[in-house]
Amino acid sequence: MIEIISALWPVFALILLGYVAKRAQFPGEAFWRQAEKATYFILFPILLVTRLSTTDMSVVDLGAVGLTILLMVFIASVLAFIVRLFTDFDAAGFTSLYQGSVRFNVYVGLAASATLYGSLGLAVGAVVMAIMIPLLNLCCVLVFSVFTHKTGNISSIFLAITKNPLIISSLLGLLLNQTGVGFPVVLEPVADLLSRMALPLGLLSVGAGLSFRVLVKSGKEIGWASFIKLGLMPIVAFALCAVLALDVESAEIIWLYAALPTATSSYILARQLGGDAPMMAAIITGQTLISMISIPVVLIFLSFLQKTL
Repeated sequence: MIEIISALWPVFALILLGYVAKRAQFPGEAFWRQAEKATYFILFPILLVTRLSTTDMSVVDLGAVGLTILLMVFIASVLAFIVRLFTDFDAAGFTSLYQGSVRFNVYVGLAASATLYGSLGLAVGAVVMAIMIPLLNLCCVLVFSVFTHKTGNISSIFLAITKNPLIISSLLGLLLNQTGVGFPVVLEPVADLLSRMALPLGLLSVGAGLSFRVLVKSGKEIGWASFIKLGLMPIVAFALCAVLALDVESAEIIWLYAALPTATSSYILARQLGGDAPMMAAIITGQTLISMISIPVVLIFLSFLQKTL
């Protein structure tokens, strides 16, 4: 219990620090836009390539992890549609509920998994991302096409998925690992220094994107999306990991990813494809704040449950 709380509190402290710095206008609005871009396109990809190319991947059950992720996305989607049957969400509002129920925050996930589980946390996290990012983008675009009748340019959406720097870096790192090539020794010192910047800057950027003003009128929406994403999905992940007999550490990392708040990029998709962008912003902020308490509580509860079964 103490170990989990001790490991996670710096993660959320950096998120809050990012929020305070942004509201204090330090070091300025332009900095945060560029910081998020640098983290997404440079620092996180370098982190993933360097760690994946040198990690012992034999400890990761790729088949079981992949199947678990696919089933989690399917079950989360079904739960979101069930909730819609008993609520009065309009079409645009449901797309925000859906994204809030199935997507996850990469920055928080990688930072938390690396802090708790080291190289294994990054390895399993990268496998999760390589499967989940393209799958979730496809699912979300399909939901938007049905409920808002806006899909954008399908070819451009597909191109964006294939050009996603996190997917490319994850696959490149796995390729270097599995072929035995490894990461170039001459570049390793520079890559190591750059990769150390990724997690703190990513977390600060998450905090900078929070907005308490959007929370006022979206309590019900935040409640339903958080009930599915932060409450039910970790339990679903626990059951799936048990059924598929994942090893203890890989299972715990999957629980962590299941308990993550939704992705900040959900807002951009909602704005582009006719969703309820203000509601999406409220769900992002609400879930990020709630997860500061829910993630350690969920991990402690599931660890206790596993030991008693």
